[in-house]
Amino acid sequence: MKNQPKVSIIIPVKRINDYVHESMGHILALDYPSFEVLIFPDEKDKVHTWPKTRIIPSGKVGPAEKRDLALKYASGKILAFLDDDAYPRADWLKKMVPLFRDGKVAGVGGPAITPASDGILQKVSGAIFESFIGGNFTRNRYLPIGKIAETLDWPTVNLLVWKESFKEVGGFNCAYWPGEDTKLCLDFLNAGYKLLYNPKGIVYHHRRSDLFKHFRQIGNYALHRGHFAKIYPETSRKFGYFVPTLFDIYLLSFFIWPLLSKQYPLGMFYGLPLAIYFLGLVIDAVVISLRWKNPLVGLITIPMIFLTHVWYGIRFVQGLIVRKLER
Repeated sequence: MKNQPKVSIIIPVKRINDYVHESMGHILALDYPSFEVLIFPDEKDKVHTWPKTRIIPSGKVGPAEKRDLALKYASGKILAFLDDDAYPRADWLKKMVPLFRDGKVAGVGGPAITPASDGILQKVSGAIFESFIGGNFTRNRYLPIGKIAETLDWPTVNLLVWKESFKEVGGFNCAYWPGEDTKLCLDFLNAGYKLLYNPKGIVYHHRRSDLFKHFRQIGNYALHRGHFAKIYPETSRKFGYFVPTLFDIYLLSFFIWPLLSKQYPLGMFYGLPLAIYFLGLVIDAVVISLRWKNPLVGLITIPMIFLTHVWYGIRFVQGLIVRKLER
């Protein structure tokens, strides 16, 4: 670690886009002496060139397959996975790499923050994950909060892994997308390795500008998490992941109970949890409005967090029921 090991930054992408251009400007300004960049588009690209960068066509395969190509092409001891619509802060590698001093650490993850340049709907999408009610125990994936600590699961938008450990567990399980990062983290843990979270290892991640795409993303997350809760309970069968489904059942009871009885259990107090929930949404909206200095962002998050929870709960149940997920 004294010599600061070389890092290979891995970016899977369908084609070189404006986000990649933005990201490369930040990557090449990283305050770290030894790194390379490997970009994996579907097809050969003869137009774009950057220093320290190789652009390697992968064919029309998924992000997990593209990241696995790092085992063949990367020369670094550490693989730094980065999404094509994300870019790092200048001290990203400087903050993350030293945590690999412990030989039992296979991966280090950090927060992926919504950039200030994003539009209102993008900020709303990010704010849903950042909020106390919306993000809950996963808020540190989207905000630099807390301290360096062990974690069980981390997304590949901002994840560094030790190449030899990655090779040892066989890379990604490409049968899943999304969810391949959850399976990789579980494989590391089962192999006896540790995963760390570092709030200071920051990247900036552009959010969905189309809220329908936001719900599609949430639905895919929930579907895989529900399925993983069934087949990989070690890291996915957590109470927090079941809460949106329990919330849906509670909401349905307001319609079903009157058909069975003339009075709700506990009478007028039956709706108290729902009232507390919406009060929490209002408080979250105020905090979000202050953070973004825009009350409209906070206002839109109130219905969006509610709908996100409802949709997550529905798709989570689908994941529990389905026998096998198809990509």
